[in-house]
Amino acid sequence: MSNRRTALYPWHADRKARVVPFAGWDMPVQYTGVIDEHRAVRTAAGLFDVSHMARLSFGGQDAEALLESVFTNSVGTMKDFQVRYGLVCNDSGGILDDVLVYRWPYGHAMVVNASNREKIVGWLQAHAAGKDVQVQDQTDATAMVAVQGPRAVELVAGMFADEVADLKYYYARPTRYRDQGCVVSRTGYTGEDGFEVMLPNALAVTLWEEFVGKGATPCGLGARDTLRLEAAMPLYGHELTEQTDPLQAGLGWAVKLDKGEFVGRSAIQALPTGRPIRVGLELEGKRAAREGCPVRHDGRPVGAVTSGSYAPWLEKSIAMGYVEPGSAAVGTRLEVDVRGSLIPATVVGMPFYKRKK
Repeated sequence: MSNRRTALYPWHADRKARVVPFAGWDMPVQYTGVIDEHRAVRTAAGLFDVSHMARLSFGGQDAEALLESVFTNSVGTMKDFQVRYGLVCNDSGGILDDVLVYRWPYGHAMVVNASNREKIVGWLQAHAAGKDVQVQDQTDATAMVAVQGPRAVELVAGMFADEVADLKYYYARPTRYRDQGCVVSRTGYTGEDGFEVMLPNALAVTLWEEFVGKGATPCGLGARDTLRLEAAMPLYGHELTEQTDPLQAGLGWAVKLDKGEFVGRSAIQALPTGRPIRVGLELEGKRAAREGCPVRHDGRPVGAVTSGSYAPWLEKSIAMGYVEPGSAAVGTRLEVDVRGSLIPATVVGMPFYKRKK
């Protein structure tokens, strides 16, 4: 079975992007190189094809009740046009996915990780049984483009029927591009200011080329990964899995235990203490720690790395991982086993990188 391709795939292929299979899609991992693309986002503006992310919309009078029952964060307290981050958990409190929920005056929407699309759609449909709610998967009919970096506000100015440069962080606006309906949200996954645009497939290349013409640098998933790591943003399948819960992942702020019942709530409330917790690590030297590298404290195994890389902007080797609480305090000296070499590492606060406002 061949991988799926976004509406922008021919553009990536024509520009000789390095394309790799990712979550069932053929996606560009880099154009000129991860370091160049990473720095373009930190200093100017980068452009990402994120059309592989699943886009769901919800209608019917029970849509909010459905979302409230499966989402760890609060839906009912959202304002119209607000976007909110949270998790979908299983009955035992394990993370099925981390998602964004959008609230409109006329309904709701959700953006889901590409690798979890079928799982989450199935989960929602199972919990929608007997309710007046329609779940529509709009992924195949639409594209999603992210423009990220300090020049992003300047680039979106005047591009859409309604001005979007004044959007507040984590708010979205339905508008039009080239007389076709689209949605622009002030969201992203890089640690920079920026916008994500959802629009019909037929306009994806037009929008993309307009951004490139204004000076945005096309970027692949490689830079997206190093950028989100510097910003200490968890990635599903690495920091977040069905074997990890939101509290040990450091996402307690996105769990509203007082909002009423939701799937996983009672399990999360009953979790034992002493579980490994997510930490940031700074390694000596330039060698990158990779997922699965053991972490030791005074020679004793205390955890493992979930993501690691040489950080292009910070120019140091960083990682995230889970370690025992007794080894998790900022300043704790640890060692990471990188292919048999014990590399000294220090627990540091997260995020590793924070943009200047």
